[in-house]
Amino acid sequence: MDWIALLVAGILECGWPVGLKLGRSERGAHWGWITFAIVCMAGSGALLLYAQLSIPMGTAYAVWTGIGAVGTFLLGILVFKDAATLARFFCIGLIIAGILGLKLVA
Repeated sequence: MDWIALLVAGILECGWPVGLKLGRSERGAHWGWITFAIVCMAGSGALLLYAQLSIPMGTAYAVWTGIGAVGTFLLGILVFKDAATLARFFCIGLIIAGILGLKLVA
């Protein structure tokens, strides 16, 4: 259950950069998106707190930030048309390899 909580926390970790990106435009603040970002931050932190009850802190934090980084990277490409270069995918692959390695040795 703790690993599921950590997975959901990582997914929520992707929500707050998206909320912040969409929360500001040339026309001003979009409070709905800013609120979405805040809710994602709080939910992500609460689930990370829960997961750390049984998962080592360093492993939980690395997995949490890794899921957030990979998810945000993919959302950037798919939704915001960020560059999808081979070098960027290679670097994300290194992050994924690190997450899997930490999961295997935890």
